[in-house]
Amino acid sequence: MLQLKETLDSFLTSVEKPARYIGGELGCVVKNPKDVKLRFAFCFPDTYEVGMSHLGMKILYSLLNSREEIWCERVFTPWLDMQQKMREYHIPLYGLESLDPIAGFDIIGFSLQYELSYTNVLNMLDLAGVPLKACDRHDLSPLVVAGGPCTCNPEPMADFIDLFMLGEGEEHILLLSDLYIKAKEQKLSKREFLKQAAQIEGVYAPSLYTVDYNHDGTIAKVTAHDGAPNRIRKAIIKDLDKVFYPKQFVVPFVDIVFDRAQLEVMRGCLRGCRFCQAGFIYRPLREKDANTLNNDAHSLCESTGYEEVSLSSLSTSDYSQLNDLLGAMIDWTSSEKINLALPSLRIDNFSEELMEKIKRVRKSGLTFAPEAGTQRLRDVINKNITEDEILNTCKTAFEGGYTAVKLYFMLGLPTETMEDVLGIIELAQKVVDLYYSLPTRQKGKGVTVSVSVATFVPKPFTPFEFEPQDTRESVIHKHSALLEAVRKDRKITVSWSGVDASLLEAVLARGDRRLGEVIEEAYHNGSFFDSWTECFHYSTWENAMKSKGLDPAFYANRARTYDEVMPWDHLDYYITKSFLVRENQTAHKNETTPHCRIRCAGCGASDAERGVCVEQR
Repeated sequence: MLQLKETLDSFLTSVEKPARYIGGELGCVVKNPKDVKLRFAFCFPDTYEVGMSHLGMKILYSLLNSREEIWCERVFTPWLDMQQKMREYHIPLYGLESLDPIAGFDIIGFSLQYELSYTNVLNMLDLAGVPLKACDRHDLSPLVVAGGPCTCNPEPMADFIDLFMLGEGEEHILLLSDLYIKAKEQKLSKREFLKQAAQIEGVYAPSLYTVDYNHDGTIAKVTAHDGAPNRIRKAIIKDLDKVFYPKQFVVPFVDIVFDRAQLEVMRGCLRGCRFCQAGFIYRPLREKDANTLNNDAHSLCESTGYEEVSLSSLSTSDYSQLNDLLGAMIDWTSSEKINLALPSLRIDNFSEELMEKIKRVRKSGLTFAPEAGTQRLRDVINKNITEDEILNTCKTAFEGGYTAVKLYFMLGLPTETMEDVLGIIELAQKVVDLYYSLPTRQKGKGVTVSVSVATFVPKPFTPFEFEPQDTRESVIHKHSALLEAVRKDRKITVSWSGVDASLLEAVLARGDRRLGEVIEEAYHNGSFFDSWTECFHYSTWENAMKSKGLDPAFYANRARTYDEVMPWDHLDYYITKSFLVRENQTAHKNETTPHCRIRCAGCGASDAERGVCVEQR
């Protein structure tokens, strides 16, 4: 450690943000390696600023370190300049707490939050000096595991990961750790350990399964071996109110993306937007009690010194105790000058009362997600909001003193027409006109309506998993139409995500094991940090796909039949395929499905809660 520290000191001032690489922050956990039985490297395959903002990492880091015999350390992908220095000085990837090389740890765990981070996983293994492929790592240590939302289709990464952890990590990460400690003591082989680990609910060992393909490239069947289960059901926390939650976060030395205390008010979503993967794979909806959340928030702000606390969930305004929670929190946040942030607000339940409570602390911008420009298409995606609700919500905000609104939309949604595309700008213009029609608006202040457009990506475990993604040419044409529709005198700005990155995301999201060779070749040809515009080169991926005889359109732009075997069909996220088929058919009728508190749609998630998903029907 001392030698590495001296080497780092010799060049760290020459790299951007050296505090990313030194550890020692308030709240970090340091243990004596001689006193622990398992060392766990928690790897986030992106920069320090992105990884340190992720709530799941904070929770699992604290949970693992709550056990005396386990030491979990944080590891992030070094930025380009630091990678160059590490290779130049022969410094292997290390844990921030000890500065020890992670190749010597017992378990190396990756959080797979988005598909474009896959090459960063390979990059981190390479920097650590760990063989990329699971079949080339013969010993029990280091064991490479992965969790996060992308594990709902882990097949493209199956060549590189020993175990995938499906579902909620608090449930099975300690079970796996205990099993590993026991396996070390018994000197089990890696294969024998994988067979035992596969019996833990939510743990998937891809090497215990074989995949057969049809002549047309689709999957014929997936076969389990060595006693592994035929279907792997995700792990789930039944009582969210009693689950472990940290009293202390690691407080970074540098600004991070979300530099604030974070509270998870509920897990899951009851809305059923048909494009939203998170809304389905995190079902069923489970809430925390308002008193629990208020106490956790106060403890975190006191222990970290943060001056902002965020109430996080997929749809925060659907939290049934939100007014009670805000009322309790405002009593102390106001006096202590702490800002309250409420992301993920719904248009149809944003009230004047809610707005006033937010403003009592500090007013920030408002963001809403109509997702589609016309009512027909909003019904197709099951957004369950009307244009009147959108405009009434904006009216409430403007009358409350807001002069800027950001609206999120998607392009390329199933059944989309050019009328739907142009409806995005028409709706934004109605919001602008509404502002100037209000006699109560602030005189001398203009309005800004920011329109952000993302390309639709069909994802597993959604009703749109069967749908093709729009072609690159079609999306570019629609971008041009949006720009043409925005006149210079309007108070509307339009931005969108990269087309090629969305195409690659769709390929990896619905891909199979054959993409492992593509990912590896793309990495060896220079692809990593693919989610960063300045580092992303789609041509590298095109060439890798071509060299392996694979077509991106087969994965991204092809409609799939209801009876096709999907790469993820042997995984069980409590969402039945029959439900997804039924919802897809309903979408093509331009019809909506009521949310869970109105009527149970029979998605399958009630199996996790013994027949009850939400308190009200």
